[in-house]
Amino acid sequence: MHLLSVASLVFLLNLPFGYWRANEQKFSRGWFLSVHAPVPLVIALRLLSGLGWQLVTFPVMIGAFFGGQLAGGGIRTVRGNRPGVRLSSCLVWDLLRRGERKNGKSDPV
Repeated sequence: MHLLSVASLVFLLNLPFGYWRANEQKFSRGWFLSVHAPVPLVIALRLLSGLGWQLVTFPVMIGAFFGGQLAGGGIRTVRGNRPGVRLSSCLVWDLLRRGERKNGKSDPV
């Protein structure tokens, strides 16, 4: 796999974790888990893609990791600033609830 393909997957993988992190108190157990839980998944992506451990890949992968974390947190901040919106710590759940409200169904939470 190409470096930019893997970096894009890392970015997308970190979006929900950044969303979760934005809801946690800094340096709490939940915050620590939301930052570090995707690390084994990123290592697995590296190994499965055959990317290896070349020094040139580290800045790109680290940038994608933290970029995804920051973008996920930004999504939560933007969505949380809307009046009348109740958010959980889960990006996927909040997006599913949004779809249900658009279809006229009640909010499950």
